[in-house]
Amino acid sequence: MIRRMGTPPQRNVTYRLRPGAYAILPLKNRFLMTAQITPEIDVQLPGGGIDPGESPLQALHREVQEEVGWRIAAPRRLGAFRRFVYMPEYDLWAEKLCAVYVARPVRRIAEPIEPDHVTLVLSASECEESLGNDGDRMMFRRYLGLRS
Repeated sequence: MIRRMGTPPQRNVTYRLRPGAYAILPLKNRFLMTAQITPEIDVQLPGGGIDPGESPLQALHREVQEEVGWRIAAPRRLGAFRRFVYMPEYDLWAEKLCAVYVARPVRRIAEPIEPDHVTLVLSASECEESLGNDGDRMMFRRYLGLRS
């Protein structure tokens, strides 16, 4: 059973399953994060939806590059959660099935190309305070617990 985070699904809404791959990216004693800056600032684990015909790991590499401009190596799956949300950029009610990985940032190769996203480098405590959804925070805390 994959844990549901956030608000429960609404009974009168049809949700479309939207699998995604997301990353915790330790960089020395800090972490690479992304912030979607419109319509309001939302700090997130870098990652996103898995396109048709794409594996979760292919999506992870593509999404990290698009959102933070880095290449990554050695991804390993940490866990998963799901959440029910409205995605205004797609005008879509989605059941987001979020697989979270830990990967090593290798090098920055470009500016983020994802519209309205900026790259952040935050301390562990800044990540815990800033992450915009309960699922990202839960997975980040799970990572910190494994590390200690």
